[in-house]
Amino acid sequence: MWWFNKAGRKDIWDDPVERPLGDIEAAQRIRAICRDAAGCAEAVGSPDKRPPNKQQIERDRYERAVKVAMETAMKISDELVRDSAVREIVGLCMKANNIKTGRALFRAIHAGSIKAEVLREHPTLEGEQA
Repeated sequence: MWWFNKAGRKDIWDDPVERPLGDIEAAQRIRAICRDAAGCAEAVGSPDKRPPNKQQIERDRYERAVKVAMETAMKISDELVRDSAVREIVGLCMKANNIKTGRALFRAIHAGSIKAEVLREHPTLEGEQA
């Protein structure tokens, strides 16, 4: 039975990539990572009364997800595809209330239209517009 499995669950960002990804595949992987990590990002970003060990587990999952997503985004050669992928990661950071990382990633976006969309969704990044 699955609930007795002590190994824990395996997240999409923990899966090894067996071959080099193209730009579109990498962007799709980043989108999937951000979608799957949204729950732990929200748990990290909202103060709740979870036991400290549960909070740390969610924080570790969120941090692993962001790290893998950023590493994948750095390998994307097409600027527009990369900006779109970074936008997804910024959204994940903002769900976790990780403003520092969100701002750093926001500065990495070059496309004006994508920057404008991010600012509409996350006005707290307003002071970081280049």
